[in-house]
Amino acid sequence: MKESGGRSSVAARRRPTLFGGGTLRNRLTLAARSPKAQAMSIDNRLAELGITLPEPAAPVAAYVPTVEANGLLHVSGQIPFKDGQIMTGRCGETENEDYAREAAERCGVMLLAQIKKALGSLDRVERVVKLGVFVSSTPHFTAQPKVANGASELMQKVFGDAGKHARSAVGVPVLPLNAIVEVDAVVAIKA
Repeated sequence: MKESGGRSSVAARRRPTLFGGGTLRNRLTLAARSPKAQAMSIDNRLAELGITLPEPAAPVAAYVPTVEANGLLHVSGQIPFKDGQIMTGRCGETENEDYAREAAERCGVMLLAQIKKALGSLDRVERVVKLGVFVSSTPHFTAQPKVANGASELMQKVFGDAGKHARSAVGVPVLPLNAIVEVDAVVAIKA
């Protein structure tokens, strides 16, 4: 059916469609821009998880906390703090796996604090590339990977799939300041 001027009656009515203009498109555009439709910010995710980031720890020797190079942020090893005190000890000697796992998670929280300070926002993290986890332990303690899960699982809770990473978990005889765990990181960042 054609109307005057050669336009079809369907085109003349200008029905809103998914791909064309009109009311439906405007509703979809507004819905896509609404806060509910946007991805949750990392700060909101931290609040949902009940995590408050501490003040990033100052270096204890001749190094800097972070170095940004070629789209990667390298974060120096972080030790665990709980209630303002360093979590110390040695797995298989003075402390157990559960305590060390919690310490690894606390190292992860300090990594997040350092990353946020360096980047201004954790939303700039594109992907956690690698964690290096060092566990103060006796020669007979072999659960370093289970201890390291404290930091690894935290990254996945905070960043989702972007928090899945490569990792090393190594037993060492002693760590700085008698810390039970130390964790460093490499993070890919958004421009």
